[in-house]
Amino acid sequence: MSGTRFNNGRRVIEKWNDVFSVLDAEPRRQIVTSLLDADGSVPLPESAVNPNASPDPKELRLELYHKHLPVLAEHGFIEWEADPFVAERGPRFGEVAIVFEALYTHVESIPDSLVIGC
Repeated sequence: MSGTRFNNGRRVIEKWNDVFSVLDAEPRRQIVTSLLDADGSVPLPESAVNPNASPDPKELRLELYHKHLPVLAEHGFIEWEADPFVAERGPRFGEVAIVFEALYTHVESIPDSLVIGC
């Protein structure tokens, strides 16, 4: 019985590691929050941009294509297409969405240093 529990514990830890490693980049966080508000797919690169810190559009497009989108898709959090350049929720999207839903529920408790300018 404890062997099963131990093995499941490892899988749960790996899933949380996936969630937090994927959310360590702003474009990926922006895509997730854009998808939270969308009924279907979201346009890229627009949905990956923080309006308070606009990146170079060409550079962002390349980073999305070669880095950020593959990372999200590899874990099943999103699915994406190059033409048209869009992203949509993947089968594991709920695992990253819950982090933002929990934050939004407790937004008044988030320190200003993590909110001001966002």
